[in-house]
Amino acid sequence: MAAPEQSTDVESDLPAPPLRLLLISDTHVPKRARELPAQVWDAVDWADIVIHAGDWVQESLLDELAASAARVIGVWGNNDGDDLRSRLPEVATGTIEGIRFAVVHETGPAAGREVRCDAAFPNTDVLVFGHSHVPWDTTTPGGLRILNPGSPTDRRRQPNGTFITAVAQSGVLRDVQLVDVVR
Repeated sequence: MAAPEQSTDVESDLPAPPLRLLLISDTHVPKRARELPAQVWDAVDWADIVIHAGDWVQESLLDELAASAARVIGVWGNNDGDDLRSRLPEVATGTIEGIRFAVVHETGPAAGREVRCDAAFPNTDVLVFGHSHVPWDTTTPGGLRILNPGSPTDRRRQPNGTFITAVAQSGVLRDVQLVDVVR
């Protein structure tokens, strides 16, 4: 009797497929917009993970995103009521493709942000925050990447509403793009 064939798992030698990330914040539905723009919903369909940095305002938006997105990571913001606060943390942490993420709504004033965030999030590679509606992309002296996607619905002092797309793969965050919401 012949010995059974041994299989080799060729796939284990291949790198993990990239994960597509959508970063949004300060959607303020329905106070600043009746609904998210179609461009954001297209990005939700594209993404493997949606990260929302708070100020959803209406709980139904969380339900809609959870029903549409493959995975949602979110936190509550200062404009979110008890319904959202009971379902979401103030700070969310997790590892995506070997990258240690933290998500929080507020980080305080822009002055001194890098130093404060380095101290507050020492075991983090990427911090996603919101609140200001102003896009932000810096790296701290300690190597922490800090990203604020702005707001897709309430541009405040910005020329356009915005969100961020990125790709996470094998411990590297790449293709980070600030996307203008076209009106």
